[in-house]
Amino acid sequence: MGKKIKKEVEPPPKDVFDPLSIESKKAATVVLMLSSPEEEVLSKACEAIYKFATKGEENKLTLLDLGALEPLFKLVTHEDPIVRRNATMVVGVMSSHNDVKKSLRQLDVTSAFIARLAPEEDVVTHEFASLCLVHMAAEYNSKVQIFEQGGLEPLISLLGSPDPDVKKNCVECIYNMVQDFQSRAAVRELNVIPPLLDLLKSDYPIIQLLALKTLGTITIDRETRVMLREHQGLDHLFKILETKEFNDLHVEALGVVANCLEDVDTMQLIQETGGLRKLLAFTEVSTLTDFQKNAAKAIAKAAYDPENRKILNEQEVEKCLVTLLGTDNDGTKIAASQAIAAMCENLASKQTIGTLGIPQLVQLLSSDNEEVKEAAATALVNLTTAHPANASAVAEADGIEPLINLLSSKRDGVVASAATVLTNLATQEPLRLSIQSHGIMTAIVEPLHSTNSIVQSRAALTVAAVGCDADARTELRNSGGLDPLIKLLYSKHDEVRRNACWAVMVCAADDPTAAAMTRLGALDILEEINLSIGRKNNFSDAALDKILDHNLPQKYSQMGFLTSSNIITDGFYDFGQVKPGVKLLSLEELSAQQLNDNRAIILVNSKTPEIELTAPPVATDEKSTQEVPSSRVGTSSSSTNRKISRERAGSIDEKEKPESPGRSSSISSKGGGREKGSRKGKGKKEEEKPKEEEQEPVMPKIVEEVPLKALWYPPVDSILVDYITEVSKTILPLPTTKEQVVALAQFVAEKMGGPIETDKLHEFSWELHISEIEYELKCNVVPIGKINKGTFYHRALLFKVLADRIGVSCSLVRGEYTRAWNEVKLVDDSPLGIPGLLLPPQVYIVDLMYQPGNLMKEGSPEADRYGRI
Repeated sequence: MGKKIKKEVEPPPKDVFDPLSIESKKAATVVLMLSSPEEEVLSKACEAIYKFATKGEENKLTLLDLGALEPLFKLVTHEDPIVRRNATMVVGVMSSHNDVKKSLRQLDVTSAFIARLAPEEDVVTHEFASLCLVHMAAEYNSKVQIFEQGGLEPLISLLGSPDPDVKKNCVECIYNMVQDFQSRAAVRELNVIPPLLDLLKSDYPIIQLLALKTLGTITIDRETRVMLREHQGLDHLFKILETKEFNDLHVEALGVVANCLEDVDTMQLIQETGGLRKLLAFTEVSTLTDFQKNAAKAIAKAAYDPENRKILNEQEVEKCLVTLLGTDNDGTKIAASQAIAAMCENLASKQTIGTLGIPQLVQLLSSDNEEVKEAAATALVNLTTAHPANASAVAEADGIEPLINLLSSKRDGVVASAATVLTNLATQEPLRLSIQSHGIMTAIVEPLHSTNSIVQSRAALTVAAVGCDADARTELRNSGGLDPLIKLLYSKHDEVRRNACWAVMVCAADDPTAAAMTRLGALDILEEINLSIGRKNNFSDAALDKILDHNLPQKYSQMGFLTSSNIITDGFYDFGQVKPGVKLLSLEELSAQQLNDNRAIILVNSKTPEIELTAPPVATDEKSTQEVPSSRVGTSSSSTNRKISRERAGSIDEKEKPESPGRSSSISSKGGGREKGSRKGKGKKEEEKPKEEEQEPVMPKIVEEVPLKALWYPPVDSILVDYITEVSKTILPLPTTKEQVVALAQFVAEKMGGPIETDKLHEFSWELHISEIEYELKCNVVPIGKINKGTFYHRALLFKVLADRIGVSCSLVRGEYTRAWNEVKLVDDSPLGIPGLLLPPQVYIVDLMYQPGNLMKEGSPEADRYGRI
């Protein structure tokens, strides 16, 4: 055998790199390794970066700055499962950083991570891919991307994963997604309810909590609630509520139940199974403030349905809510008050809560928390609306003062609700007087200045409710409340404008307030509102009419009528018809104008200037009596007015004054004749003459002390005074209204030219007569007593003036072409001759021209010819 030769070892190939073990202490170096083509290097590099990233948020930002994110994302889709898994782990951990999430959105990574949820991927990949999607789904645009790219279906599928971390991430991601209504509908179609109910059995509280929160969100939709009920989901929820060990889940479980209570079917099911009573019992004894708060919120949501309110009332939910008012938590008090407000739509609940809960709600009005005040006040609004007993209970609980104090709150809801409660209370007179005694009208001024339309509306309504008392109107006027109230008439909000008109209508019940509102422009804006179809409302007409009732000259000139309730008093004047929006000049201004060709202004004034009322009655001689006509002209002459005062005072004694003589063409001599008659009393002239002499030296002193302008009074119409005296003696005693009307019509016609034949009306030259009086007086203002020849509108006005003085109810209506007429309501005699048979009153027009005293039934051809043709 030959000698053995030792075999030589072959050297390694020259083109193969020998394995090299590298130890790197720099993250940057490892990041560079992410570009290696070797799978082992990539896997180890990802593993090293993962350990580095889990150590803190700063490390994640460092890796981002080193540019690691983009190569890592590319490795998420690597063909090697280990590289893919490790890269997914790194990106999943880093995605919790906000800056990393921004970069991931720019890289559009959602589709890649949704792909990592596929069943063939391992559990670790599922865990970190779903973790990344959890963080991405916190932002709206990413939610949309996940939804559009079909991410919900694999997420729901993985709710059954054996790995708890995968379950936790998937349910959390779904919870983020279902905040959007599209995703809520989608998960319902994907049958998410069963896997979510299975998660409630998990051993991990965080998974149970996330499942409950997800159920709480998706059961906002009614269709999902139906699915939950069909899968016996309520049983799972009540098991949690009944288990004390799960008290950390009670709040979220209650939230789901609260949603379900909105459905009548579910409410009935819970009631039938005894769940509702258990729920109320849990609520009363629970030590979890959030649970109690959410329970009250659940009741409030359920109570918006009438059937639910009925069921809740049967379960005596009111006692539970009143108990919650006494807790120490403000949130619970607010929720309980809101639930009470909702339950008050049920009358039985309103009565029960009114008995049990009003004192507690009144106490909450003084809370330091503005939200508590608002909720309590809102509950009181609903409790006192259309319920006098509850309104009285609020007053008995000393609620008026704190309610008025709330009107100065900076929170609009508090002010609006407090004002509404006070309005509800003010419907009862004793309570209204009590509210007024607490200074309501002063307190309401600030809300009237509010810029919030709801506050403005409620404040105006309060003024309307309380302003029916004279003292309240005076307080509002003195506290400056009329100005902001009138400004509300300009509001663009219909309700504000309507309530402001209502308040103006109520407050215009007395002369001072109506005059003040007129000065503030109420008349002008109300006329403007009523001319607008869009802005006019039910109260604007009434408000305008009410203000005009205290400005009868403007009303008659503008509206063309005075009702039977519009009593003509001294100082009234008929200017003639004017267009809406035209403001009349005052009587003093009209009297100061130069004589012109315009229609004469007819004055009604039988009142002696008030400055003379303190002087004792004195008689005057014939010379002073003869000066009466000139006193009606010179309205600026105070000394003449004083002569008229003495003249009237001397003739006021009815026992010594004879019947007025027939009307003559000379008014001056007639006036003198009457005065002579009045001085025929036995010894009267001698007794009063010294008194007159004593008074005369005093008069000039008064004129010197008082400015001339302050002493201006309209001229006294002494002839009208005599008319009033005469009709009071002769017509007032007549037994029936019809006889009074007929006699008064004949009296008026006699004093103004007598009956006129129809075909000779054109010959009745009343215009020349009026012009002569104007020329005589050198003034456009003509006292009605001086008119001897009067046409329709003169006679109708005089008839109305005298009728008002003796209590005969009649209206005054202006027609066209100098026509005017009076309408009276009379009860006809029984056509069957049955004594005491009451018939409805008929409206008649009184003939003052052709056949004075003739009564023409309204609507008859005769009446039409008289007044309207």
